[in-house]
Amino acid sequence: MRADIVVCGLGPAGRALAHRCLTRGLSVLAIDPHPDRAWTATYAGWQDELPSWLAPEAIAATVRQPIAWALREHRLHRPYVVLDTARLRESLPLDGARVLADRAVELGPRTATLASGRTITAARVIDARGIARSPALAEQTAYGVIVDAARAAGIAPLFMDWRPDNGAEPGAPPSFLYAVPLGGGSMLLEETCLAGRPAIDTGVLRDRLHRRLRCRAIALTDTDPVERARFPLEGGGPGRRRFGAAGGFTHPATGYSVAAALAAADAVAAGGAPTPVSARAVHALRKAGLRALLALPPAEIPDFFEAFFTLPDSLQRAYLSGRTDPRGTVAAMNALFAAVPARLRRRIAVATIFR
Repeated sequence: MRADIVVCGLGPAGRALAHRCLTRGLSVLAIDPHPDRAWTATYAGWQDELPSWLAPEAIAATVRQPIAWALREHRLHRPYVVLDTARLRESLPLDGARVLADRAVELGPRTATLASGRTITAARVIDARGIARSPALAEQTAYGVIVDAARAAGIAPLFMDWRPDNGAEPGAPPSFLYAVPLGGGSMLLEETCLAGRPAIDTGVLRDRLHRRLRCRAIALTDTDPVERARFPLEGGGPGRRRFGAAGGFTHPATGYSVAAALAAADAVAAGGAPTPVSARAVHALRKAGLRALLALPPAEIPDFFEAFFTLPDSLQRAYLSGRTDPRGTVAAMNALFAAVPARLRRRIAVATIFR
């Protein structure tokens, strides 16, 4: 069985790539053990990261100026969008592709060997299967509830809220509140462990979220829909045949990868490299940034983000979104190093330089 391109994995990254290949007239074969499985996570990103071809109905809500709380409130001057998961999937049709419900077990430059024993041949084989969990990998975890907007009226959309009203013990790994509208009159309120090795258990995050919301006079019910998340922040790496999280697209400071994959899908469909040299450099810099974050004492995390959110908007944007901008990433990291309290600099320098 032959095709112009084989895409292994039909999560948001793989499906977006397969869809854009089809729009270019390529013959596409997509492989996934459960190709019809619905996506249940909430995906979001910055509005200026999204490609122009993305269907408007894939966006559930737009927050013009989300808020970040570290030691004080910071208003982020950059529109933030929450995607409608079901409509995003529907907006990436695979009409014309051959889709196999199978698992790719061995990939070569032009072949894919499947669990069923079949071998597929193509001009290109792309691995978009994501990253397998491992105790050796830093992870992000989250526990959230979806409530009607009226009950959450007292909470503004929050990119991060590190205020200590979640009942966490002093010295315990910290977590923050993430709060975004989902459209249709509902809002996601989520307690998130940004990065941990190991990450905070979702049961602990549930207790913290309930405590935090009680402090803010928001009542929950037993029927409120629940969202849990747990995924690796590392483990993927840049490569000519890897895309999405498998290709190192996951940002270790946010956990985001979907918007980056959507933005890159057209260029890769046209034959471009998923990770050009500039993206490899940024990936290495972000890995160093993750090491620094993991090395910080829990009590110092809010100070670290206080310094980050005082940086100029251009530097925040460069670090959060500049996947192919090593110069901007270095400038942001240098400015952040200068802005953090002096007591943290040696720890950050050691963690950043030494693996």
